[in-house]
Amino acid sequence: MRLFETEGLSTASGASHDVAAGDPPPILCFSHLRWEFVFQRPQHLMVRWATERKVVFIEEPIIDGAEIPWLEDRHAHDRVLVLRAHVGADNAADAQRRLLENFCQEYGIREPILWYYTPMSRAFSRDIPASLIVYDCMDELSAFCGAPAQLVDMESELFDAADVVFAGGYSLYREKRKRHPNVHLFPSSVDIAHFRQARGMGEHVARPLPDQEAKIAEPRLGFFGVLDERFDGSLVQSVARMRRDWQFVLVGPVVKIDPASLPVAPNIHYLGPCAYDALPAHLAAWQVALMPFGINASTRFISPTKTPEYLAGGRPVVSTPIADVVRTYGGSGVVHIAADAHAFVSAIEDALVQMKEPGSVWKQADHALAGMSWDATWRGMREVMAGALSTRRPAAVLPGRGASTGRVVGKPWGQKRYDYLIVGAGFAGSVLAERLAADGKQHVLLIDKRHHIGGNAYDCHNADGLLIHRYGPHILHTNSDNVVSYLSRFTDWRPYEHRVLASVDGMLVPMPINLTTLARLYGRPFSPDEAEQFFAMHAEPVDPVLTSEDIVVSKIGRQLYEKFFRGYTRKQWGLDPSQLDSAVAARVPARTSLDDRYFTDAFQKMPAEGYTRMFERMLDHPNITLALGVDFRDARRGASFESLIYTGPIDEYFGYRHGRLPYRSLRFEHRTLRQPWLQTVGVVNYPAEAVPYTRVTEYKHLTGQRHPHTAITYEYPSDIGDPYYPIPRPENAALYRRYQALADEETGVRFVGRLATYRYYNMDQVVAQALATYASIARGDTPAAPATRNAAVAPSEDSPRRAVHADALR
Repeated sequence: MRLFETEGLSTASGASHDVAAGDPPPILCFSHLRWEFVFQRPQHLMVRWATERKVVFIEEPIIDGAEIPWLEDRHAHDRVLVLRAHVGADNAADAQRRLLENFCQEYGIREPILWYYTPMSRAFSRDIPASLIVYDCMDELSAFCGAPAQLVDMESELFDAADVVFAGGYSLYREKRKRHPNVHLFPSSVDIAHFRQARGMGEHVARPLPDQEAKIAEPRLGFFGVLDERFDGSLVQSVARMRRDWQFVLVGPVVKIDPASLPVAPNIHYLGPCAYDALPAHLAAWQVALMPFGINASTRFISPTKTPEYLAGGRPVVSTPIADVVRTYGGSGVVHIAADAHAFVSAIEDALVQMKEPGSVWKQADHALAGMSWDATWRGMREVMAGALSTRRPAAVLPGRGASTGRVVGKPWGQKRYDYLIVGAGFAGSVLAERLAADGKQHVLLIDKRHHIGGNAYDCHNADGLLIHRYGPHILHTNSDNVVSYLSRFTDWRPYEHRVLASVDGMLVPMPINLTTLARLYGRPFSPDEAEQFFAMHAEPVDPVLTSEDIVVSKIGRQLYEKFFRGYTRKQWGLDPSQLDSAVAARVPARTSLDDRYFTDAFQKMPAEGYTRMFERMLDHPNITLALGVDFRDARRGASFESLIYTGPIDEYFGYRHGRLPYRSLRFEHRTLRQPWLQTVGVVNYPAEAVPYTRVTEYKHLTGQRHPHTAITYEYPSDIGDPYYPIPRPENAALYRRYQALADEETGVRFVGRLATYRYYNMDQVVAQALATYASIARGDTPAAPATRNAAVAPSEDSPRRAVHADALR
């Protein structure tokens, strides 16, 4: 069993559990049965689903008083990940909810299929936006010993939410179809090939019987399964006393009952639990298979999977009169029904006589099992679900106040008229929503296609309880008192001065380049004057300065350019610095001091509780309706509003009329390490092209969180994915100007933010731009041009943000 280790959610072969774009929706399966407990209906179906999509099997939690809730994970099967939460007794459901939401965010799970075996899991999963909700009711859990008092209410909630309900037996089907309009009967099936192995095993074949069985005299009468309140121990005790020459073999775990209450006799043998793979060998050792279930509330609706398993193994069955067994197999000729001890003895005697001609038993068993298989069950379910998906109305997530979430069918935001529709819940959209709602008294519909607020600044606790930045590190630094004053309404701050090291020549040296960097590289101390002379001596005059390479080489020389900038830039942008505009490296990050801070702005701090909590407070206003997981095109068609503020990609707004604006994207690989620290600073850069990632971030440096483990992120630039960085080339700027001309002609629309203006802004610049845009609205200015004309903010004077090596920091 494995925890979240350095390889994250990977198998030994390195396969990731991340859900890639274009993959079918994964299944989150919530089960009351543990994966390794007994191999039953959930496992059979999930391994089949795993052939076409990823499956996360979520077990009931371990209440072990964990001070910091965490998730244990294990790959139990190809593409099936088993999760088990470790939580304290207090607020266990809330802890599970946070762990699960963070898990989904961390691994890109969006709108999964939610598959329930236990309604109790709704308590912590109800807020997950789903593409489909399935309730596969295999048992009447409320009738089981120790069932939670709230289970009935939770099942009612699940019926209200479910799109499809499957019933694991006819009795359950008759009961559940009264409560939902889309209930389908799928009785538990059998892996015939697996259990059929029992027909070829025995004392006269090469594969011997299990050692425990071989020591027991014949005839052996067996039962495998869970020994719980459904097992009729008194019946077995009576039959064993009546026939002391028969041997009763019981294989399986004892659950929910006192083991001392089980029958005891010299001819009753308890062999304990065994693996699913070993069941055919045990079955091969028996002459007759038994199902001694009590007739009580816990067995009223059961449809035992062991009936077809016993038959597939070629053994006659003796069972008490369980309704679904009688209805399905009563006329098979190989399943004998007996209501009391005397009838049980008589039925076993008949079955022993039958087994003297196994070929006849096998023929009757095969007839009873005709057409029955888990493959057929899975395909049937798959077809029903496809139909449900085709008729399902689109879902929206409407949090009401703040940033809570909930699944709402349809488009309830289309039932109200808003003053503003704001597209994008990042800094630009959220600041404008807050100002318009709180100061302007306007009613705002704020949408985002992602399922969270905060845009790229979104942070969350991962499955191990570590606070991470989902889209890479975000450090707030600014010289704007106005920005600080505004954001301080929604958060307290913790001091943090960002420091970065670069891995160069086998050493970690400060970045930006400073006196310490030069001393480590060249093995001698440098004074400020010596550093100035060093840079001047190595600089190569370039005239005219046109590219990023030109500007770096002309100021610090080719040697440092090659060590720190060229490889990093080629990875970051997918272009050589000689192909990039000089503005990318307009201020070369090289200092003639010992200052090793990455930024020199007057204000450098982090939100004390994280960015997401800051956004939650910002959006906690009754005039703001927040709809997440909603596409702009759907909202534009379905919502009623007076004015529009758009913070998405400007080329997308205009349907890519002039072609797509080029962006560079990022891929993030998040990992938890079972150690307190990895790095001495928050970020280490890797300029060498031989290293596929550009940097590694360790978040505890940024957040100040205390935790026995640490979370890191590897950052890989990419040509595909979400748009992050406009690629600074003249032809791209020209293309943007064509879109800007279209924006100038739009009325009633304001274009705000990085994507809408095809510019890279720091977070403080976006906040300042949004505040200035609101000031323009409050003055009554006509929104006839992109908002950049209202509120451009100059970069911090000493910020190295525009340096070639620094562009991955947001």
